Amino acid sequence: MAIDWNPSHGPTLGVEWEVQLIDGQTMQLRQEAGKVLGDLPIIGNTGEHPRLRHELMQSTVEIVTGVCSTVSEAKDDLGEMITELQRAAAPHGIVLACAGTHPVSDWRDATMAPIQRYAELVEQMQWLVRRIQTFGVHVHVGIHDGAKAIPIVNALAAYLPHFLALTASSPFWCGYDTGLASSRSVTFGTLPTSGPPPRLADWKQFEEYMDTLLRAGTIRTIKEVWWDIRPHPDFGTVEIRMFDGTPTLREVGMAAALSQSLVQLFDYQLDRGYTLPSPPSWLVKDNKWRATRYGLDAMVITDEKGSTAPLRDEIYELLRALEPVADRLGCADELAVADEVLEHGASYERQHAVYRRTGELAAVAESLVAEFAADSFGPAMQHGGDHGRQ
Repeated sequence: MAIDWNPSHGPTLGVEWEVQLIDGQTMQLRQEAGKVLGDLPIIGNTGEHPRLRHELMQSTVEIVTGVCSTVSEAKDDLGEMITELQRAAAPHGIVLACAGTHPVSDWRDATMAPIQRYAELVEQMQWLVRRIQTFGVHVHVGIHDGAKAIPIVNALAAYLPHFLALTASSPFWCGYDTGLASSRSVTFGTLPTSGPPPRLADWKQFEEYMDTLLRAGTIRTIKEVWWDIRPHPDFGTVEIRMFDGTPTLREVGMAAALSQSLVQLFDYQLDRGYTLPSPPSWLVKDNKWRATRYGLDAMVITDEKGSTAPLRDEIYELLRALEPVADRLGCADELAVADEVLEHGASYERQHAVYRRTGELAAVAESLVAEFAADSFGPAMQHGGDHGRQ
């Protein structure tokens, strides 16, 4: 089966941000996306707003950018949509927040969005889908030549722990401390076609694999392949889906800058004739787990012999290596937010700090609402310590 690639013109960006609808009084999730979206203007002939959409649960509104050239443009696009969404939500007593999970609300209280394909997913996968009251950030980065897609996906797989640890924001699940930096990655990772991308040789092998899945009835469309990093032929992008939902627009910009810079670096290296790294599946899977459990305090595997290094150090070195690329792309300031996360704590650390200080998970939800509204982190923290080192 031939899968056509729709070429992108340069390292374009598209960002999807799944935002929580929160009751302004109780700080619980509100299952009223339909009501809020119904108050927004319909644009075009689609019968819906093109940038503010339903997600799986009624507790979620997905904010989607257009095709952007720079991270700054993507942030401006998201900012405009946030303002519009806030205006529609406020009369209903709803405020906005984002994290990989809500610290208190129970998935069993969730209401599915009235979308046919979601109903079909529930029928097919049952409990696995019913409990996905989770929130993420997806970043699309354009590449012109589809032949580069699989080598770039393979190379990006080495950075799953970096992507996850910097944005890990789901330590709590249904009112309990899970002991994980990211419970979202576990919850979503149970779907049959989710998880780390398989290591494939080239685009032809990707086409053959998709054809096999379709013939077997595992998927009905290649859009049902929800790998942590996947090629998106229709958009001409590589899509990075590993990020937990982030509480601030600044952190969304960080995720976009990290994604765009890495993809552009690998694209450039391929043009220069380099062979990109392609870590084995066992190493990718193990490192993802380490970041899921320990976040920034993980010790990650750095080679096939089992050598390890602190993930914080690996992220710091990566940021320094990407600075020249980010300068050329105009996203150096957004990339530098990652240094602030290393200094002040990722969201899972900030949430734990609030919980230690107050003993109340409702206060954690309040802090997420406050961070979203102010677009800034909570009080500065000391490094690490929530989970201990591996």
